[in-house]
Amino acid sequence: MGWPSDLADACADLFLGGCCAGCTAPGRLLCADCDAVLHGRARVAWPDPVPDGLPLPASVGAYDGPVRAILLAHKEHARYGLHRPLGQALAAAAALVAGRAEGPDIRSVVLVPVPSRAAVVRARGHDPLLRMTRAAAVRLRAHGYRVDVLPALRQNWPPEDQAGLGSEARARNVAGAFAVWPRSERLLAGRRVVVTDDIVTTGATAAEAARALRTAGAAPCGLATVAATARWMSDFGRRLPILGSGG
Repeated sequence: MGWPSDLADACADLFLGGCCAGCTAPGRLLCADCDAVLHGRARVAWPDPVPDGLPLPASVGAYDGPVRAILLAHKEHARYGLHRPLGQALAAAAALVAGRAEGPDIRSVVLVPVPSRAAVVRARGHDPLLRMTRAAAVRLRAHGYRVDVLPALRQNWPPEDQAGLGSEARARNVAGAFAVWPRSERLLAGRRVVVTDDIVTTGATAAEAARALRTAGAAPCGLATVAATARWMSDFGRRLPILGSGG
């Protein structure tokens, strides 16, 4: 029998000095409330305006409050254990977009993460998105999906930091920035491809990733992210019955 959660949190705080990455409450890496936020159902999250070529985007939470804090803790503060709950959210979004794509066998999926700048990955000491994407694949496989994670995209040049840029400026900043590694082209052929990223803001980066995949002959069916800009979150139509809360 496990310890009650409040007792476990108190012990973690006393002996380890731990706190929740989402709300800073003393205790575990994630308190029960913040963990539950990442176990919500995925929802469609179209930006406005929608950039040309953006595949169907889905997210689990709005990029504010505990979700934002959790993503930043994993990305910038090396709280590596967060990749599993973040991967859970990413898996829910991937299941939604894969399930709405046309064609047979919705449970065969290739997850392609948006590439990060090499210098940034070196400075952080890890690739946060790749870690989350691999965790998402584990979650999807546990629910019967056949999933490959393929870092198929490379940067032709490192785009400038997107912070503070509007939708048009972001689109110009990343235009032509990505390409598919030649060795990956045959592995993408005929597969249901889902682009993954941590958040969707204007959608410009994901649209550029999708363009590069299409140029190489792949057909991305969706974009899976953990979070979206709060005003983009909307709920359209059918939800898949797995990978959400209680799934």
